[in-house]
Amino acid sequence: MNIHSFLADDNQQSKQYKYVLNNTNKVQEQSKNDRSASTLQNNYLRSFALKSAQQGNYTEAIALLSQLIYRHPHNAVDYNNRGLIYFQSGERQKALYDYNTALKLNPSLASAYNNRANYYAACGELATALVDYDRAIDLNPCHVRAWINRGITWRDLGQYEEAIENFEVALLFGQLEGHIWAERGRTYHLWGDWNCAIADYRRALTQLPDLKTTKDVTGSRLHLQIENWLNDLLSPEHPIW
Repeated sequence: MNIHSFLADDNQQSKQYKYVLNNTNKVQEQSKNDRSASTLQNNYLRSFALKSAQQGNYTEAIALLSQLIYRHPHNAVDYNNRGLIYFQSGERQKALYDYNTALKLNPSLASAYNNRANYYAACGELATALVDYDRAIDLNPCHVRAWINRGITWRDLGQYEEAIENFEVALLFGQLEGHIWAERGRTYHLWGDWNCAIADYRRALTQLPDLKTTKDVTGSRLHLQIENWLNDLLSPEHPIW
């Protein structure tokens, strides 16, 4: 799953979103001979699509990205992003089609290899997933998501030491620490090192968004999962020495 930056905060985006949707025809007419205006509009649509997906509004996000693909059928990034949202919404075959299309258009798109690897991992094809994660990291050694996801895949294969090594490399980039500590903690948990697991779970909870205020669906789910893992370890059945 790749990382995206957004143009504005939630309140500003809500106003901009209404403006774009209510004035699409007007903007299209005005920007026929204005490349910069067209680019700005496309960026708005991408940003709103990704924000909608983050909030769980998958149908809306897919519709916006489909509109962009109709306008620019050779843009690999739009196919990759739509594939990601198809995957999040459970439409895996459509996701795979979009990832493959993105890679045909741009064989050097590291995020598409990472996303396709996620598809293979979800289908249980872990060896194939590792090949795509390796390719993503070869193309972009700073691709934090690929390092995290490859670590998760090594963990699923029972290779805990390799998994920890991947998470420790990911921490070097100073991004997504909450997610990394959560996954490293889970690895220690499964490996039987419960003290390290508890420490990492607690670190993760300090970094992930507050459940009461966030609209980040992924972050919220991970927050709840960590609380369940932590409660399991702190139960009387798991005394910590």
